[in-house]
Amino acid sequence: MDTEERQQHEDQAVSQVIDRLAEKFPDRPRSVIEGVVTEERHLLDGKPIRDYVPVLIEHGAKARLREPAQPGIIG
Repeated sequence: MDTEERQQHEDQAVSQVIDRLAEKFPDRPRSVIEGVVTEERHLLDGKPIRDYVPVLIEHGAKARLREPAQPGIIG
């Protein structure tokens, strides 16, 4: 798999993470979930091994979304 294919695969997996989290946290706006997932993904930028990135993103985002919502703060 070349770099572009890996990126497409990761993008698709991250999209699925967003869908799962939107179902798990229906009280949170999708835009907030997308923002949290994007922030979690950026925390992993530059890491050479990308195979587990979607799992790590989902884990981190779930933890943040479980916290009570605060006005003006994503997550």
